[in-house]
Amino acid sequence: MAGPSDKARFYLEHSVEDLNELERKKIFTREEIGSIAKKRSGFEHVINARGSLPAEYVRYIDFEKNVEALRRKRVKRLGVRAQGSGQRTIFFLYNRATKKFAGDLGLWMQYIDFARKEKAYKKLNDIFTAVVRLHPTKPGLWIYAAQYFMDTQADITNARSYMQRGLRFCKSSETLWLEYAKLETLYIGKIAGRRKILGLDIDRKKEDASDDFGADTVALPAITGEDVNPTLGKEDGVDQVALQNLASAPVLTGAIPIAIFESAMKQFHGDPELAERFFEMFAEFDQVPCIKRILQTVLDFLKKKAPGTIHTTACQFQLCLFGTHPTSPEFPRALRDALELLNAALEQAPQNKAHLLQFAIRQILSLIKGPGEDAVVKFVEALKKQGRAEDATRLAQLSVKQRPESKQFRQLQLSMET
Repeated sequence: MAGPSDKARFYLEHSVEDLNELERKKIFTREEIGSIAKKRSGFEHVINARGSLPAEYVRYIDFEKNVEALRRKRVKRLGVRAQGSGQRTIFFLYNRATKKFAGDLGLWMQYIDFARKEKAYKKLNDIFTAVVRLHPTKPGLWIYAAQYFMDTQADITNARSYMQRGLRFCKSSETLWLEYAKLETLYIGKIAGRRKILGLDIDRKKEDASDDFGADTVALPAITGEDVNPTLGKEDGVDQVALQNLASAPVLTGAIPIAIFESAMKQFHGDPELAERFFEMFAEFDQVPCIKRILQTVLDFLKKKAPGTIHTTACQFQLCLFGTHPTSPEFPRALRDALELLNAALEQAPQNKAHLLQFAIRQILSLIKGPGEDAVVKFVEALKKQGRAEDATRLAQLSVKQRPESKQFRQLQLSMET
């Protein structure tokens, strides 16, 4: 069995040719080459010794990154042609490090970040495959991989695959379920946006998600390769035929996020708090055409499974105001309906008064910007004059909490405290 010195010598011998090439092209001087070789020898003996640590690999990699950065600068300045093996060397070191310390997620994340920075997409596919295979019960890794494929490569097929496989191992992760639904909703928004830019009529075929979910996966409405080309590999970046076909596919109806939500509710036994989190997440996508249908589905579920709860009332209140701008003619009516709903809920469950009132104030404040802040200030002052100092102080505090960047609200809070 080879000892540490033999292993170090083996790896160092592989770098001799590259160092000679750098000296021959006068990118580095003989003294610099000698210094680099000496440094590498020291690092190789350390990492090949028994009891080496991940931090020692990191120091070695940082050294190689600095050498490669200097090499690139000099190649550019001298105007010489030199392929260089710096990137390959760094990838090789990361590979050795993650094989030796497979359980160190910090090393894996550095490996991924470097590959992303170098735009080594093929290498990234291999890295993600390896890391989730070694750490299948880490929801964050599945989410990170899916987001990478969606954000960087616009590859919904791979992103969806990672989410689906992640749920097989992390069924109890609420965050993973929420992120999967968010991914699919974001995809709907992107497709709808492209169709809008192209001026295509969206003729949505109303199809509901299947309720027959398998034990290991989420059953999604059928979308074939003929329906959509997720990579959009056309010269202009848009596959118009695919976008046309999507009009008759369930993707634009919100069927997929609904399927994920319903499957999550089965997994978590209809947890109303989680259902509210789904609702709030979906509500962030106010520009998605089918979002009201999705929100209504969540609300219908809550009404059926948890009527009269704080979570159901909160979702009903939000839906009353959803999509209505404070300056629109419809806003007063929507606000009236929302407040009537709130009053009815308070009559039925007065013990929830403090929670519901704070929630309602936060929701209304989130709609108010600019001139609307003046109205809040006047309302607080009016409450104070009426002798309702406690209510006025609470509203001032909530205003600052909701919008800490507002100078008016900060001054209002200070005036209430003095």
